[in-house]
Amino acid sequence: MREVSIVGVGSTPFGKMSDRSIQQLAIEAAVAAIRDAGIDRHEIGALYLGNFVAGPLVNQEILAGLVADELQLPGVPATKVEGACASGGIALRHACLAVATGECDVALAVGVEKMSHASNAQTTSALNCAMDNRSDGATGLTFPGFFGLMWAAHAARYGTGREHVSAVVRKNKANGLRNPLAQQGASLSDDDIAASALIADPLRLHDCCPVSDGAAAVLVTTRDRARTSHPGYVDMLACVQTSGPPRIAGFESPCSFPATVRAATLALQRAGISTRELDFVELHDCFSIAEIIDSEDLGLMPRGQGHRWALEGRTCVGADMPINPSGGLLAKGHPVGATGLGQIYESVLQLRGCHPNQVRDARFGLTHNLGGTGVACTVSILARGDR
Repeated sequence: MREVSIVGVGSTPFGKMSDRSIQQLAIEAAVAAIRDAGIDRHEIGALYLGNFVAGPLVNQEILAGLVADELQLPGVPATKVEGACASGGIALRHACLAVATGECDVALAVGVEKMSHASNAQTTSALNCAMDNRSDGATGLTFPGFFGLMWAAHAARYGTGREHVSAVVRKNKANGLRNPLAQQGASLSDDDIAASALIADPLRLHDCCPVSDGAAAVLVTTRDRARTSHPGYVDMLACVQTSGPPRIAGFESPCSFPATVRAATLALQRAGISTRELDFVELHDCFSIAEIIDSEDLGLMPRGQGHRWALEGRTCVGADMPINPSGGLLAKGHPVGATGLGQIYESVLQLRGCHPNQVRDARFGLTHNLGGTGVACTVSILARGDR
């Protein structure tokens, strides 16, 4: 297996993009990544595209083929991959595998989603395809309801209150103010958060990531080539995908996602580092409570301490373990198929030392992309090329 590095990244802003089609968003991000890498696009030997709900929301499938055609990549294998909210992370893993196995020397991963034009009912119905609709879906459960239940369980076990979870919201919204790609950066008080509309008790509006349009893209090649031809390259030390329970009945604990625990353990082993060596983490905070649970599952702090770390400011930039310096999903938005690759985009900027909310002297970063009720998960560990 050959070692793999990232040599190009691109991203659109995340938000409401009524003036651009889903194909145009994907092309914009892909062209930016190709330009960032400084390569001839005809060197690309494979394209993987992460997307979840283009079928029900924009009546368009075959997106990988459409994007390959518009990029003028005739004959190149172009594959759409789907893993609910983890679709972008899975696309990256396939691109890395294509290069690592020698199938091609350069591969492109693109993630895209267009959602903001749809009604709340249409969006909810589409997103609910990420759960088992023969069991959980049949009860009327939605994802805000699911994460509301997880918060209630975490509160019962560890004492996680409104003030702890609001600390996550305040941090991520404030981080988003420093990120020009973020949809909902804001300076919020605890009172602002507590006064926002109740969505699924105890979750309120500010606890939920916004519906978004957007795309991100990542170009990977062999590490040997990256070191000689691409300044600013970032090494992929690990890119792991795991699966977890597709329905609530499969959970051993309502306070943990087994797929995240498994993926983090494998990724750290493959990278040969510990969580103590990580300089920042971009994790899947689709809801505020998710950041607390994810951070514990990733082993960033002891189990049951995530809410205290948030309240004490230990997950802010400049503190013990910066989490979501980009603003995360809560501030950036969540164009589902693009989210995992958007996390990689933000992490590459951090490791190049040019992020608008820079973590000082960042050498190692981790990204975490979770799908559905934890049915799919990717964890990637990246390292600065000149470390």
